[in-house]
Amino acid sequence: MGVTRRIIFPALRLVVWAVIAVALVKLAFAGADISTADDSLQPTGQVVEPTVQATTGTITNAVTVQATVQTDAATPVRATLAGTVSQLLVKSGDRVEAGTPLLKIRQETPQDPVVTTNAETGEQTVTESKPKVVVETVKAPLAGTVTLTALKDQIVSVGDTIGSVAPGTLSVSGTLTPEQQYRLVGAPGEAAVSLTGGPAPFTCTGLRLDATAASTGQGDQTDPAGTSDGAGTSGKVVCAVPGDVTAFPGLGATIEITNGTATDAVVVPVTAVQGVFETGNVWVVLPDGTHEERAVGLGLTDGENVQITQGLAVGDEILQFIPVPGGAGEVDCADPSQFDPQVCGG
Repeated sequence: MGVTRRIIFPALRLVVWAVIAVALVKLAFAGADISTADDSLQPTGQVVEPTVQATTGTITNAVTVQATVQTDAATPVRATLAGTVSQLLVKSGDRVEAGTPLLKIRQETPQDPVVTTNAETGEQTVTESKPKVVVETVKAPLAGTVTLTALKDQIVSVGDTIGSVAPGTLSVSGTLTPEQQYRLVGAPGEAAVSLTGGPAPFTCTGLRLDATAASTGQGDQTDPAGTSDGAGTSGKVVCAVPGDVTAFPGLGATIEITNGTATDAVVVPVTAVQGVFETGNVWVVLPDGTHEERAVGLGLTDGENVQITQGLAVGDEILQFIPVPGGAGEVDCADPSQFDPQVCGG
């Protein structure tokens, strides 16, 4: 054991250090062989545009609008004759029916004097003429509570506001996006309304669409919370709350308008169509794999699918998404300038 420790182990250490020294000298003067076999892969991936087929289905054009209950505005009462208010027939706060006389306006127009000549003496006599008097009775334009702002003996002109009549009725009103306004062209005169925390849904009547300027996002009569972002609004929808429904100004409401249903219709996703009203374009896939633009007629839409009234048949294959103008189309993964890791892999 003593010989092993004193002679053999020291000799082995010398051999190991000698081998390490030779290896270091070789690396320093000859370098390491870092060449590898050329086994790189050639990317061959391509962009495959998703397609869909035209199918048949039932499509219902139902538009939901968030709305608010509001008091119907008072209708102004205007003077219909230039003159003096001669008589007030009602007082502010009275409840009146449509056509109720509210006040009278008297107009006096001076007349030229009458001149007569004596045939024998030639003497002229001037006789003053009475003024021409016209009295106009202004009537209530609708039933409601009247407010008169004109005073007795006040001089008014035609068109002056001399009071107003508040109907005391309520309506629900909500803002529309341009897309919703197109979808509601030719809408019926009624809709289903639900009031927040209120009674069961009811039918409102007198539905109308009003074009308005774009909202400023500052909050308005139809959007008291100011939730509108001021962009993309093009009008509003209004309908009357029936008199037997209990509602209060400011309540939130939902208006559900159904504007047509089509059964066994040719339908495609809205993402595949350029345009949303009456006419549009789709891109039909050809037998050789390419695609071409084709004009189609559009009908109803539910926001996800749209009815094709002409230009496509059931089973026709089209691109699922509208091609981007100037898009790259297929990617050549062998071209480093076009290589896309998400498409080509790696």
